[in-house]
Amino acid sequence: MNTTDLTWVVPLPVVVPLFAAGLALALWRHGRAQGVISVVALSAVLVSSVVLLGAVDDGPLVLDVGGWAAPVGIDLVADRLSALMLTVSSAVTLCVLLYSLAQGVEDGDAETPIAIFHPTYLVLTAGVANAFLSGDLFNLYVGFEILLAASYVLITLGGTGERIRAGTIYVVVSLASSVIFLLAIALVYAATGTVNLAQLAERLPEVDPAVQLALQLLLLLAFGIKAAVFPLSAWLPDSYPTAPAPVTAVFAGLLTKVGVYAVIRTQTLLFPDGRADTLLLWVALATMVVGILGAVAQNDIKRLVSFTLVSHIGYMIFGIALSTDQGLASAIFYVAHHITVQTTLFLVVGLVERRGGSTSLDDLGGLAKIAPLLAVLFFVPAMNLAGIPPFSGFLGKAGLLQAGVDVGTPLAYALVGAAALTSLLTLYAIVKAWNKAFWQTAPVTPPATRLPAGMVGPAAALVVVGVGLTVVAGPLFAYTERAAATLRDPAQYVQAVLPDGARGEGQSADVAEEAGAGAEAEDATEGDDR
Repeated sequence: MNTTDLTWVVPLPVVVPLFAAGLALALWRHGRAQGVISVVALSAVLVSSVVLLGAVDDGPLVLDVGGWAAPVGIDLVADRLSALMLTVSSAVTLCVLLYSLAQGVEDGDAETPIAIFHPTYLVLTAGVANAFLSGDLFNLYVGFEILLAASYVLITLGGTGERIRAGTIYVVVSLASSVIFLLAIALVYAATGTVNLAQLAERLPEVDPAVQLALQLLLLLAFGIKAAVFPLSAWLPDSYPTAPAPVTAVFAGLLTKVGVYAVIRTQTLLFPDGRADTLLLWVALATMVVGILGAVAQNDIKRLVSFTLVSHIGYMIFGIALSTDQGLASAIFYVAHHITVQTTLFLVVGLVERRGGSTSLDDLGGLAKIAPLLAVLFFVPAMNLAGIPPFSGFLGKAGLLQAGVDVGTPLAYALVGAAALTSLLTLYAIVKAWNKAFWQTAPVTPPATRLPAGMVGPAAALVVVGVGLTVVAGPLFAYTERAAATLRDPAQYVQAVLPDGARGEGQSADVAEEAGAGAEAEDATEGDDR
């Protein structure tokens, strides 16, 4: 089948969860029906994402929303990068949803009020998908605002004082980044007369270099806050650990990666000259080192894992800043790996808290004896995060280190050393948590709380997915290499969105085609007359 026949699949990851959210809200009195709707909707999103993953390997798929072509119309663009991000994100959001359903049944929905949880969670999923598929800066902003508005509700579920306080910090920081992003969009439009990404790729090179740099830094500031890079990451360890386990898992695994995705997209498409690469390398260095030092100092397993999240964002920024095919391919691979592994760890930490009665490492102990399956579920993703061979974490880090060595500059070598040190310190922090929570003698007898199979199952499924990334690492790396090659040569993307230049400067696709056909007929008539 021709890939153009699959254009109709492109909006499904956005439209399906939005429609399901409205339906779930209408059935707010029927919790079981809401759960069924959510599971069916996210399963459909996963299927459509997998279809796109295969389809876009032959070239990007572009949907002109409402039939209005770029640059005036809104475009949804699926390419290798966005399709991969959609597939991984939809897989983890589905598993987290199944985990939360089981937790709701077990706890009577005290932690996650079901009437509001399902519609909000579906809206969050739609916002993430819209951000990944957006073909212009303003629609990317809309995607961020959709997912952030939903996240404001999710992070304060339950209404406890601690969650409200943490949620307030999260809201203030997110609003600040949104204001900066909106200001950047306004300035980009003032400088170029467009916010369409493909058209910006053509027009920004004509803008004064100083203005280009200012716009680039403003966008990086906005996305850096969302991605939680140092020194813009102080809000994350205080905000994420207070939310319910499913919410923390999807936030930690996914939301920061939307910021990383935005950095990849804008750096490769809009600012390929690499003028900010040195700055990004220093940011990556600081993010890795400061984040992991924070993790080593923690005695609470949730905060420890939150700080490792910050430090490993540095690996992704490192790969992006190298501005090489291998660096970018390794960064994309590492993003896919980290979404899966970080989400898994937070789900497993939720199980640790349930079984051990605490997340403080001083209060935990003996879990390996009383819950051996839980010990395995923690150990596998923890070693994957630390980069122990042969897991995907090791393969991603090895690719990044090789890319840094190939660049060969003193700063690149410094990053290689920092990345290796961060990996060792990650292993130290994880082993400390592993020993205290699972092997030390428990200071108090943990509560005799059973682990519901409905919660263990999704966490185990994500552990298997994480191991599966290792099994398919060869094909996956080949896919990310193809994605990196097209990102660093954006002509294919631009041609897919603007196949005829400006495509009639905003005419609908049908009108443009009719005008083109009329022009061809007129030329033929003139030729006959001659």
